[in-house]
Amino acid sequence: MTEKLRFLDLFAGAGGLSEGFIRAGFNPVAHVETDQAACFTLKTRMAYHWLRAHDQVDQYNNYLNGEITRDELYRLVPPWQIGSVINSKIGEKLLSDVFGSIDKLLEGESLDLIIGGPPCQAYSLVGRSRDRNRMNGDKRNYLYVYYAAFLKRYRPRYFIFENVTGLLSAKGPDGNLHFDNMRELFREAGYETEFMVLSAEEYGVLQSRKRIILVGMRGQKTGFYPEPERWAPRVKVMEIFQDLPAIQAGGGSAKPCNLKKYAGQYLYDAEIRNDDVSVTWHMARPHTKQDLEIYRIAVEKWTGNKRRLDYNDLPDRLKTHQNRSSFLDRFKVVAADLPSSQTVVAHIAKDGHYYIHPDIRQNRSLTPREAARLQTFPDDYFFESVSGVPGYTPAFCQIGNAVPVQLARRIARKLMESW
Repeated sequence: MTEKLRFLDLFAGAGGLSEGFIRAGFNPVAHVETDQAACFTLKTRMAYHWLRAHDQVDQYNNYLNGEITRDELYRLVPPWQIGSVINSKIGEKLLSDVFGSIDKLLEGESLDLIIGGPPCQAYSLVGRSRDRNRMNGDKRNYLYVYYAAFLKRYRPRYFIFENVTGLLSAKGPDGNLHFDNMRELFREAGYETEFMVLSAEEYGVLQSRKRIILVGMRGQKTGFYPEPERWAPRVKVMEIFQDLPAIQAGGGSAKPCNLKKYAGQYLYDAEIRNDDVSVTWHMARPHTKQDLEIYRIAVEKWTGNKRRLDYNDLPDRLKTHQNRSSFLDRFKVVAADLPSSQTVVAHIAKDGHYYIHPDIRQNRSLTPREAARLQTFPDDYFFESVSGVPGYTPAFCQIGNAVPVQLARRIARKLMESW
């Protein structure tokens, strides 16, 4: 195949799913995303890929080191590369504008693939448990209708729709399952669909996280699901953090840091470490005395009997969260000696802290770079804010909501075999 297959990413977020497909050899035509900070992250990523392809990665390093501004970085690449990121909601009133932008980028060429999944809050079990209406009437329940509109307009050969496992049980006011409704709608648009629930730790990700991966193929053929090849490396947390410098709560920086010697192989096998580009975002947020006391209790519970802290077990004076029925494991020990299958669950931004080694403890939160490595984002990935001033919260939200890159890449590689 001489020409790269073209794809469109809907509800793109910070681009975890897209990055996996790019690394498998697909070519992104456009990303559509409503969050401004995530759009800047995508633009910076598109700039990186163009500069790397044209042997100008030193310019990207100049940006990470603060030698050029974000606007100057973007001016180094063709306008269409930055313009391929479309900052827009997906809804009835804006659909024609989004179509117009994508049509312009396609320049009359066809689209081979659509990927992406709408926001998961309306389908998640936690989201429904916290909402008194169980998310009934939430417009996000029906964003798949617009997904079908893109399928009808562009007629790709395949599409990849991902979401949380709660989608399998989410119902509308009429009692019908949203999942059944969307599969029927996709069938009406001309696509047969098949799905599996894939768990990230079975595909090279040091994170226990399950996602529904629904694959659609144009026509009526069945038995086409591109089940990815599994990979379960024998790696523990210590290996993927060992080259990052030790920092305390409130320490570190979003700017490049000096790495220590790395003696392992996983960071290279998973395409996380890139020795040609500076490593950024190794910065821990500051903590209150109350947080540190909670972390100390969590560590003692873990080191004493390998038990996670249940939020309701804390003394009343330390309980400040109103939600006492979900996310009870919000303070976790991400321990150095844990294997991948036990490391951390999906909501990575809510996890409390980790310790590097029984003799060298760091009582602090994860840094965005550590979280990104757990999600298999490459070290050369930079997470932007709207203002251009690095922000811990937008970086962590983008990482926490992303599809792990390694899982996406393995799905993409298997799908590529069908062409």
